Amino acid sequence: MVNGLGGTPISELYLLYGIVHQKLADKGLTIGRNYSGEYCISLDMAGASLTLVKLDDGVESFLAAPAEIAVRIF
Repeated sequence: MVNGLGGTPISELYLLYGIVHQKLADKGLTIGRNYSGEYCISLDMAGASLTLVKLDDGVESFLAAPAEIAVRIF
């Protein structure tokens, strides 16, 4: 997951993902799922965070499972 912190354009997050993808591929690692965007922000902070998780069958099934959220309108 490439997470923007609020002030980094999505195009730069995609560029970062491309670099990470290439470096992992060079080491023989395969990316099972990828997420690029703003998932946890800190106002308009510049930069990004990178999260890597070893994907096994259990984790992959959780990621593929349908999910719903409750929406509360104030």
